[in-house]
Order: sequence, then C-alpha cells, then structure tokens
Amino acid sequence: MPEALPYTHDPEANRLLAENPFALLVGLVLQQQVPVERAFAAPAELERRLGGLDVDRVVATSPEALQERFAEKPALHRFPGTMAKRVQEVARFLLDRYDGDVAALWRDVEDADELLRRLEELPGFGEYKARILLAILAKHFGVRPRGYERWLPDWPSIADVERPEDLEELKVRKKEWKARQG
Repeated sequence: MPEALPYTHDPEANRLLAENPFALLVGLVLQQQVPVERAFAAPAELERRLGGLDVDRVVATSPEALQERFAEKPALHRFPGTMAKRVQEVARFLLDRYDGDVAALWRDVEDADELLRRLEELPGFGEYKARILLAILAKHFGVRPRGYERWLPDWPSIADVERPEDLEELKVRKKEWKARQG
C-alpha cells in the first residue's frame, strides 16, 4: 500500500487518496473537464467541508447540502451540481451493492474481467475510467487478478504517475497521444 498517490501538489490530499479508497473514486469521478491535480485534490477539500469523507456520510448528506459544499468557493469542479450528484450516486451504489465497503469492489474477484465489469457498474464509469482504476489498483496497490495486464490502458493515464514531476510529463504525453489519434 503506498503512503501517498502523487496526483496533486498537496501532500495531505495525496495521502488521503492512498488511505481512503472512496477518496480515490471521488477523484476519478471528478477527473473530467478539469486538470488532474484539481480533480484529485477535491476529495481532501470535500473531506474538510463535510467533516469526513466516507460513503455513509455522503449518502446521508442531502443532495442540496452536498451541492452547496461542491459549489463553495473555490468550487470543487467546474460543474459542481452535476459532480455532487454523481459522487452521491457512486456513494449510494457502494452502500447498496457493497454495504459501503469500497474495497469490496476488487476483493475476491475471479479475474480481471470480473473486476472490470464491477468497476464499469459504478455510476459515471465506463470502460475508460474502469481501466484507469484497474491500472491504479494493479500498479500502486498490488491488486492483480488473473488477466489484468490485458486491461491496462494503452494510453497515458494517471496510473502512470509515480512522482509529482510525472504530472507535467503526463500532460505532454496525453497531448501527443491525442494528436496521434487524429
């Protein structure tokens, strides 16, 4: 288990991502149309605003109150209402399906196909985000079910970041990759 995931410039936020699987999921939910660092710093700020960050707390927060926490300055995302709703949907899904135990998503899976299927069931997660999460789990947490290698992303992703300096390199690599895709 890593001490931190260097996805932001905030050491506290990076520690939270490694220690709290729900925080990592929240960062992935928010990783669209905002810089990577902003998406993954948001869970730590949300934790401060809510007084904790866990599935039960997010589900118990009224949708209006959660949207207010997301919209407080500085907003946690450029679409705070939409993302608050999505985070709450993920939390509710985890509570209903896994009794709030985020790690149950990847615990006791038969193989990588089953893991990918479970990850794709998360609200807002398609194959793209599911493969990134699978890669983070494999590369940083040692979660490597049979056949995981074939699902590792073949594009530059946050899973490749091992040091804070890698964030800038990731942006360059993503831009180059997108240019090659046409």
